[in-house]
Amino acid sequence: MAESQFAGRGQQENKWHSEPGKNLTFSILFKPSFLGVLNQFDLTRAISLGVFDALEPILGDGLKIKWPNDIYYGDRKLGGMLIENIVQGGQIKNAVIGIGLNINQENFEAGTSNAISIKQILQTDYDLRILLSEICNHIEAYYLNLKAGKIDFLRNEYLKRLYWLNENKSFKNNENVFEGKITNVKDNGLLVVQIDDKETAYNLKEIEFLNKPGIN
Repeated sequence: MAESQFAGRGQQENKWHSEPGKNLTFSILFKPSFLGVLNQFDLTRAISLGVFDALEPILGDGLKIKWPNDIYYGDRKLGGMLIENIVQGGQIKNAVIGIGLNINQENFEAGTSNAISIKQILQTDYDLRILLSEICNHIEAYYLNLKAGKIDFLRNEYLKRLYWLNENKSFKNNENVFEGKITNVKDNGLLVVQIDDKETAYNLKEIEFLNKPGIN
């Protein structure tokens, strides 16, 4: 676990800054050789669910998983993760999971207006090491479900916790802003959005959630 993070890297090269001793920034190494590369998003589901279930008793119904693997409270980002897989022979040899969560930080840099911390939500500090232990325990439990082949269970649980599921919201594709409704996540991780009567699947680089303050 890092005490501070000055150049954290997230999805689409997003960066964040973590105040020393305030938040959780840590990495986990798995060796999921049982998992084929075509099912690698199921590892993303397992890790996201583990983090969510550790935090949900603290934060309640406001907590959601924003596709693909951010943790949100309301419309604000509590944390996220980056999963880097090393593939060999069609299987995942190693997976490095980097996780960053805002816990006790109260002030964020300009340009991070969408960020929020547990301290800001509940007005109390949390012991980082106890919370880290809870998160790792829940991640391990979901990872063991993945290893046991309980794929449908993981996919259903992930979908139930998904941010904006079945809600009419604003999105952006290239320069095109449109209204749509998230209806599913495909087995391979593509996000399914219904626009009028048509469903379209998007990858991470093809769609933007217009959920930041002042946008939606």
